[in-house]
Amino acid sequence: MRLVKTPEEARRLARTILSDIVLYNQQKVKEGIEKDSLFELLADELAEGRKYYESMVDSDMRQETNFFNEAVADVLLKQGGKIKSEIW
Repeated sequence: MRLVKTPEEARRLARTILSDIVLYNQQKVKEGIEKDSLFELLADELAEGRKYYESMVDSDMRQETNFFNEAVADVLLKQGGKIKSEIW
C-alpha cells in the first residue's frame, strides 16, 4: 500500500475519515454536542481514525502538518454546529 505524501491527499484522507466518523456515529455526535461531551463520547472512534490516518500518511508529512486535527474542527464541529447546544 502506497503512503500518502502530498498535502492535498493527506488533507482529503483526514476529511474522509472524519466524515465517516460523523456518518456512522450521528447519535453520538448529536448527544455529545448537546451535552458538551463530544470528545469523550467519540474518543474511541477518533483514536481509531487517527491511527488509520497515521498508518496511511508519510511520517514526514505528519510532522509538518496537522490535517487530522484540522479535519476534526472542519468536519466534526462545523457539521455539528446545526445542533442546538448551550455551548454555542
